[in-house]
Amino acid sequence: MVDAIIGVALGLGLAAAAGLRIFVPVLGAGLAAHFGVVALNPAFAWVGTIPALIAFGTASALEIGAYYVPWLDHVLDIVATPTAVGAGILASAAVVTDLPPLVTWVVAIVGGGGAAGLVQMLSVAARVKSTLTTGGLANSVVATGETVGAASITALAIFVPVIALLFLILAGVLMLRITGRLRRSRDR
Repeated sequence: MVDAIIGVALGLGLAAAAGLRIFVPVLGAGLAAHFGVVALNPAFAWVGTIPALIAFGTASALEIGAYYVPWLDHVLDIVATPTAVGAGILASAAVVTDLPPLVTWVVAIVGGGGAAGLVQMLSVAARVKSTLTTGGLANSVVATGETVGAASITALAIFVPVIALLFLILAGVLMLRITGRLRRSRDR
């Protein structure tokens, strides 16, 4: 049971990171599996293979670089939203190993897809706000923060998954409180 909880926490942490950068958490999970730090669901053993790591590494570098191109960052946000949900589902399903297949897929689709989608929507909102308030001049700062966030959440999820999950829940609660305060102050 403990292994199942750790797998779910790891999967949800990786999924949340996929909301910031699609390929970084999948690359992180693949590297962790390749070096024996994380066990993968047997159906996803390919994620830790050398060809997959090369593909995920290349895709990560291209994705990170593309967010620094002024017009391309907005195009990526349009494409990244549904893709992030898919990556969140993939990342979750790949690391949940001790649950029946039906439960694994429910966790992956509902939890992983939901976490990735929520984080992606917050990321898009931050980029839109940055564009509107700075004319896009601060978008590179937002892009850097997203990349650092994705890498940090991925590492935290891999090495201390339950703490990563607790941190993400706390961050979500704080975001809801801040959003609620902003709405109330705007309504006054």
